Amino acid sequence: AGCHGFPNEGYDLVCFFDTLHDLGDPVGAAAHARHALAETGTVMLVEPVACDELGANLADNPLAAMQYAASTGLCVANSLSQPVGLALGAQAGEARLRDVLAEAGYRHVRRAAENPFNMVLEARP
Repeated sequence: AGCHGFPNEGYDLVCFFDTLHDLGDPVGAAAHARHALAETGTVMLVEPVACDELGANLADNPLAAMQYAASTGLCVANSLSQPVGLALGAQAGEARLRDVLAEAGYRHVRRAAENPFNMVLEARP
């Protein structure tokens, strides 16, 4: 099933692995996952590590130029081809991802882990 169509049935864990930024409607997908969670369920969001500002990304991340190029050719284009077409891109940054999760109804979001390439956000209703 797609990210908006899997059954709403009390899941303990719903995971997005390096995909939310590619979706046309990441808010809708995150909201659908929230409705599918059990009362104590969690969403695990794995996304590329990115700063919230372009200059900071370019200064702090040696892979930023490549990631922006890939994001432009793949992530943004994919999102724009889908309904809503929000186009977060792979360099969305934690603040923007938190905004998406808040708009989808999550009240508790924390960075649970990270490595040089990805961050893991834990989101709970």
